[in-house]
Amino acid sequence: MRRKLIKYLAGTVSVAVLAFGLFLYWPLYERSVPPASNEEPVDAVLIGGGIMSVTLATYLQELEPDWQVYMFERLDEVALESSNGWNNAGTGHSGFAELNYTPEAPDGSIETGRAVDIAEQFEVSRQFWAHQAEQGRLPSPPDFINPTPHMSFVWGDENIEYLRKRHAALVRHPLFYGMQYSEDPEQIRQWAPLLIEGRDPAQKVAATYMPLGTDVNFGVIATQLTQALQRNPNFHLGLAHEVTALRQNDDKTWNVTVRDLETGQESTIKSRFVFIGAGGASLKLLQMSGIPEARNYAGFPVGGQFLAFDAPDIAGRHDVKAYGRAETGSPPMSVPHLDARKLDGKPVVLFGPFALYSTKFLKEGSWFDLFSSVNHDNLGGMLRVGLDNLDLVSYLMGQAMLSDTDRQAELLKYYPQAHPEDWRLVTAGQRVQVIKRDPEQGTVLQFGTEVVADRDHTIAALLGASPGASTSPPIMLRVLSQAFPEQFETRWKTRLTEIIPSYGRKINDSAALTNEIRRATSQALQLPYLDVLTEGSDGTAADPDSSTAGEVELPVAGGRPGHQETELQAL
Repeated sequence: MRRKLIKYLAGTVSVAVLAFGLFLYWPLYERSVPPASNEEPVDAVLIGGGIMSVTLATYLQELEPDWQVYMFERLDEVALESSNGWNNAGTGHSGFAELNYTPEAPDGSIETGRAVDIAEQFEVSRQFWAHQAEQGRLPSPPDFINPTPHMSFVWGDENIEYLRKRHAALVRHPLFYGMQYSEDPEQIRQWAPLLIEGRDPAQKVAATYMPLGTDVNFGVIATQLTQALQRNPNFHLGLAHEVTALRQNDDKTWNVTVRDLETGQESTIKSRFVFIGAGGASLKLLQMSGIPEARNYAGFPVGGQFLAFDAPDIAGRHDVKAYGRAETGSPPMSVPHLDARKLDGKPVVLFGPFALYSTKFLKEGSWFDLFSSVNHDNLGGMLRVGLDNLDLVSYLMGQAMLSDTDRQAELLKYYPQAHPEDWRLVTAGQRVQVIKRDPEQGTVLQFGTEVVADRDHTIAALLGASPGASTSPPIMLRVLSQAFPEQFETRWKTRLTEIIPSYGRKINDSAALTNEIRRATSQALQLPYLDVLTEGSDGTAADPDSSTAGEVELPVAGGRPGHQETELQAL
């Protein structure tokens, strides 16, 4: 009997090992697909109908209006996944409020580099959208972008000291001119009454307030730009079409096989270039391409949930985006915020996010998405990342166990007078964080976005999450420069400076340039703006050869550097 049991166990283990090996190397062979229906390849196929693909298509239509561009989206409309207004925070990420963009260095100083870089990128986005508004492709800016001040809000001596230093460091940069700081509860109450009303008067609090923040509905941008793209007969949109195979030909073109989800029929189109901008599904499509660069990546899905307040007596009293500081071990995308939004034409307040673990890579995806992305190239790296990020794993497990009572308790830290009956729980979009094989650090979990391209400049994919949609125009500029280096460096440059007037220059290096660009984009997008002043009021930046290049000495008003009360009153 004992021998039989050992034999049975050995057989079971052998079968399991064999099955696991087959799983890691699946598929063992390529299935047959229909041949390409076109002998002459089209110029570009874009996979995914979100803000990224639509932005890239808009660039291509402006730069090469005669190119044949195809875009395929598996859902029935564009921008229903991560670009949809309910599926993301809608923050025009510009580094104003996100504390994770300004870490504290070991010596106690505040590192502002990433915040400044993101602010630069968002200014490029504003220029792109302003240009499209002027061209009639985004006919009504208030439908997609609205002035919404950005705040950072903290409590406790350590956090208050950090925020004070952060403010002092940031306001030296032109892009952050106008940011105010206060530890006075009455002043903070004027900015955001829900944060203060009902709070213990003995609790020390502090906040920064940036009046130039925005709330952006990326779904509306994607939808309006798609409608404009369709006015060109060279743009072709396939809705309810899912890409099922990517095969590269000997001449470096690509055969893209697509299934019509209404009829079930597959067809193949040959293209010179392929862009994978399918949100969480981009990783699996990149792996499907078989390019060597795909072996360096894996994905870690994280979902999110928000508490939504629709009642006018609440949503009408909170018109800011108030960001707090992330809990220890939580991912950057989980920074708590009490967030003023405009969705479906109405003001809404969202609080969250609460992490939601799922094996799906898309909100409308499959529970097998994560498992099907695991292979012999990335399994070891994924296991190492899991061991190196046990605090994150613990955080996600804790979030999965939260009850409504737990969520209410977190809410009260930011909205002391909230009642459970005031909110409803909504599920936002899925994000897939990048797991990347780094030549120096080994395999790491990377937050942010990553452009992956092959060495032949024939295919590119966008992986990752925040700041994501907010910086889609500068990210797509990177895609253009990597995929079309020859055109980018020659005939496209002049046209790009018409679309992005600051192209090739750092806005933060000059107060005068900051004023010029912000004034122009604010006019086109119907937003308020604030002129940066310097000591000499001449709008110039510091000496570029000095140790403070790119910074300006801001005048002092009311004992606080960084703003002019009269200027701010005008807002």
